[in-house]
Amino acid sequence: MRGRKPKPTRLKALTGNPGKRPMNKNEPRPIPSFPDCPPELGPAAQREWTRLVRELSSLNMVTSLDRAALATYCGAYALWAEATEAIQKFGAMVKSPTGYPMQSPYISIANRQAEIMMRIASEFGFTPASRSRIAVPEEHRLPLFDQPNPGE
Repeated sequence: MRGRKPKPTRLKALTGNPGKRPMNKNEPRPIPSFPDCPPELGPAAQREWTRLVRELSSLNMVTSLDRAALATYCGAYALWAEATEAIQKFGAMVKSPTGYPMQSPYISIANRQAEIMMRIASEFGFTPASRSRIAVPEEHRLPLFDQPNPGE
């Protein structure tokens, strides 16, 4: 399939459908739910799972069908965090078995996991750019602009 990825109807409705393209009235609409964390995830990935699912559930943006994609994101997050800690501990450059300086293999691991995370993050609206295209219902908005100006 060429061109842009089709946007889910729910996201089209939230963003206002600026292109005025016809909406898919027959698109499956799974019921929002709080999916269980897969037992295969390690402790760091489980913490990220809990954090993300709590946020997404509060906006009714997660279903049990999203479980595998979220698990992939959380697993990538845990590996990225572990690789980043190793880079901080051992440095970006290490000595090869022959004694020459080389890039730490943890950099490749961190970069690859970051790519996976960003790809999935854009699907769920985790990035500032993808969030800017989603309209949040009034009851879920933060009262950021409703507060009195502290300088007045």
